[in-house]
Amino acid sequence: MLIGACSAVSVSHAADDLTLPATQIQSSAQSAEDVSQGYEGRASSSTTKLGLTDKQTPQGVTTLTRQELDDFKINGIKDALRAAPSVTVEQTETDRTEFTSRGFDINTFEYDGMGMPFVSTVLVGDQDLAEYEQIDVLHGANGLMSGAGNPSATVNFVRKRPTDTFQAQIDTSVGSWDSRRVDVDVSGPLTDSGNVRGRFIYSHDKGNSWLDRYSHERNVAAGLLAFDVSDADTVTVGFSQHNSDSNGSSWGNLPLVDTAGNPIHYSSRSSSIGQPWTYWNLHTQRTFVELKHDFGNDWNATVTLTGVQEKQNTNMLYVYTVTDDDAGAYANHTSSEAHQLLGEAKVQGPFTLFGREHQLTFGAAYGRTHQKGHEYDENEEDGSFFETSFSGVLAGATPMPSFGFTSEALSQNFQDTQKSVFAGARFSLADDLHWIAGARMLSADGKGDNYGAAYYTRAHGKVTPYTGLVYDLNDQWSVYGSWTKIYAPQYSYVDADGKLLEPLEGTSKEIGVKGSLMDQRLHVTAALFKSEQRNVAVDAGFNGVQEVYTPGDFKSHGVELQASGEIVDGLDLLGGYTYVRIDDDNGEKARKYVPTHSFRGMATYRLPGMPQMKVGARVSWQTAVENDTNSAIHQNAYGLVDLMTSYDINSHWSTSLNLNNVTDRKYLLSMYNNATTASYGAPRNLTASVSWKY
Repeated sequence: MLIGACSAVSVSHAADDLTLPATQIQSSAQSAEDVSQGYEGRASSSTTKLGLTDKQTPQGVTTLTRQELDDFKINGIKDALRAAPSVTVEQTETDRTEFTSRGFDINTFEYDGMGMPFVSTVLVGDQDLAEYEQIDVLHGANGLMSGAGNPSATVNFVRKRPTDTFQAQIDTSVGSWDSRRVDVDVSGPLTDSGNVRGRFIYSHDKGNSWLDRYSHERNVAAGLLAFDVSDADTVTVGFSQHNSDSNGSSWGNLPLVDTAGNPIHYSSRSSSIGQPWTYWNLHTQRTFVELKHDFGNDWNATVTLTGVQEKQNTNMLYVYTVTDDDAGAYANHTSSEAHQLLGEAKVQGPFTLFGREHQLTFGAAYGRTHQKGHEYDENEEDGSFFETSFSGVLAGATPMPSFGFTSEALSQNFQDTQKSVFAGARFSLADDLHWIAGARMLSADGKGDNYGAAYYTRAHGKVTPYTGLVYDLNDQWSVYGSWTKIYAPQYSYVDADGKLLEPLEGTSKEIGVKGSLMDQRLHVTAALFKSEQRNVAVDAGFNGVQEVYTPGDFKSHGVELQASGEIVDGLDLLGGYTYVRIDDDNGEKARKYVPTHSFRGMATYRLPGMPQMKVGARVSWQTAVENDTNSAIHQNAYGLVDLMTSYDINSHWSTSLNLNNVTDRKYLLSMYNNATTASYGAPRNLTASVSWKY
């Protein structure tokens, strides 16, 4: 993907926001017993690493279970993370989204613990969730467990796996704006002995939008096979194809102020700058092979190899100035292709020291990403900058430029490589006191060309230490504390001279309490966190070739409260409150687009007198936010309410109805960074579904 994020006064080129990352490598997939039940989130061992449970992990963890996703018809990652306490979703364009947590950008996405973070913290498209059993969000810096520290969060997609018994499910739904969706999921043994198991997943999602001229189509197909080649060895292979195709896509969004800094008001929340000729197509293939070996005595090893191929193709238009009805616009065509190879070998098991049993994990990882692509403009002299009518843009009447020119200065061809070794242990200092300690040593190299400039990075022998303590007060309650360094090379952020910014560095600290109540059906967490980060990329405008950044230093601190599970029989809950404050190096409040206070919650209740019926609600609320550079661009505090009801006709058939944004609240989707553009969120909408399962 060759289109960069656009700021208030600038347009960025391809290098800023490639979806595939500088490589990071994580550990292997979850075991079957990791899978959550109902709303009782059970984090996968591929998320918490070191074989730790949520309670044993000295950091906050949020799990979005398959039941929660199904109840509220959450089919994409953007909608899912809007339900996750502590996460803020910044949908800056129709097909590009940033995420923040604890005041900083999330840049680590994993799949069964194998890291697939996106460059420049930008997710392209909307990751469909048909293939995944649950989503785990590990709060705070994760240098030991994720290869590079970041004080925000790590998001881990936990794949559905082949099952020991046959099961099948077909879900169909229709909704507002001609939306329709079909999901098929079939799994079970393929031999009489069950030593070979398979799973096939298919999803088709298509529809229009409340935004003028915007429509989407997502198609997902995935297949997995698991082979028990011996009593000690299991091999799992998987392949998935994700196609995301959008028409009427927007690059940037509605300008919120004119060239004089005065607010621009829109009467219709359907207003869009997307044109009939703009589109964004993203096709991704993922293949993985995983070998698990049981040595006996609770020692095991996992070797995983993952390959990813991603192709993107776009026509995009951006409006960067508005004066009365005169608009300054920029457009281009881009095509890109990325290939990534990840590998990891990990060994873990117990050992005895000073008369006590402890747990050890160690391993090594390797990854390589190769990215190449081209941008096409109208001509060499002026690129594709032009003046046009703003009312014509809103009406979808802007003609498409010719896009006939490209050059080496409008292309990129570079490769990133990372190698790391890691080790961590959970020491039982006493029956009720446990110490988690470890480190990862990272080496990173980058070479190639990026928009006419040399692409180069080199960082060898960089060590990220991690330590934490967990003290069990009793069977229900524990207290914890953790500390880690932050270190992450910056592969896509360049300064005005075209040089990469220095690596992110800093520290992250957290203390908290965790509890398991109601016969361990309800889990609660309260955490205090504090982070310091240096060399954070701050948007500094457009230098005529690409988006440029300056380094900034920031501190954040805050509070997180969370509860998940079953409160009483039939009443399930996931909810959390977050307070966060971010300051710059002058002690002034910074990153004002991040809400200071926020609440996310969802709950369902199965009616005692009619157990086949379930009702529920999802609520989100946040305080006011504003643009970092222009206070005239702001979003007042607002809340959203979604309602659902479902009815089990019999053991095979069920139906449900979901009503979203019940109050029809009008709100903007993002004030992210220095952006002076945004679009409106969806008005009141309805989805009706029918499901069959066996």
